[in-house]
Amino acid sequence: MDWSKLAQLTVDGTTLGCMYALIALGYSMVYGILKLLNFAHGDVFMIGAFIGLFVYTALGGPLTPSIPIVLLLTAMFVAAAVGCGFLGVAIERFGYRPLRNSARIAPLISALGLSFLIQNSALLVFGASIRSYNTFEFDNGRFFTLGIHTNLVNVSLMRLIVIASAAVLMVGLMAYIRYTAVGKASRAVAFDREAAEMMGIDVDRVIATIFFVGSALAGIAGVMFGLIFQNVFHYMGFIAGLKGFTAAVVGGIGSIPGAMLGGLFIGLVESYAVGYLPQGSTFQDLWVFFILIAMMLLRPTGFLGKADIRRA
Repeated sequence: MDWSKLAQLTVDGTTLGCMYALIALGYSMVYGILKLLNFAHGDVFMIGAFIGLFVYTALGGPLTPSIPIVLLLTAMFVAAAVGCGFLGVAIERFGYRPLRNSARIAPLISALGLSFLIQNSALLVFGASIRSYNTFEFDNGRFFTLGIHTNLVNVSLMRLIVIASAAVLMVGLMAYIRYTAVGKASRAVAFDREAAEMMGIDVDRVIATIFFVGSALAGIAGVMFGLIFQNVFHYMGFIAGLKGFTAAVVGGIGSIPGAMLGGLFIGLVESYAVGYLPQGSTFQDLWVFFILIAMMLLRPTGFLGKADIRRA
């Protein structure tokens, strides 16, 4: 057993899994409260990557940052979170709210239409060329040369920042849902929307807040993707969104801890497939979606999900 290879693949898979988990959280939060699959969510991830890139270059990155590096990274994350948060609110307000009481197929079709709209709008505005964060040149490459480097594993400072930031966001989201008034209201709306409305909860506001938070997390994941994997383009949200959805299903869609677990699981599976399976880098997506099919057949509720209770 090559322990060094296993450890490195585990680090790579954890990094990738953190991004998938942040995307999956948006799917799970929206599904938990509306029973809606927001297939435009992956494209929100893509917009977040572009917002981060524009802030990055506007402030002098990668070669001549005009502000301290910590502030630059913070500005990228905050701008992507806020921009994508408001994009998510707009998607809910104009794409889903008018169809909230329609047949289940109507908002699903709207979600697919919004996905194509955002994707092609990005193509029109940003162009088809692949853009790069060039973070290997950022701060003379120290974000990739510094970090944990041993005979067993190499973990760059940039990966440590991504993993730590994702962990903080996940814990913060759990605390937000569990302890804040909006979090408690969102759980009430998810359990019974009509009863929550009769109790005086502003359902529209709660749903808009959930869309804002979920979309903000996707935007931050987009910036993380750009910082680690460099390249961003208008079509990147499609596959990332599908893998985030797969992570949500595997973990148990509607479950926030399940989305986190599913994201890490999918990231590790993808990493191990690349490292150990023949032509793994060519067919890495095949194994991810094979897991989705197997999970739907063998355990439709996912690892931590619960079966819906249907009223008589």
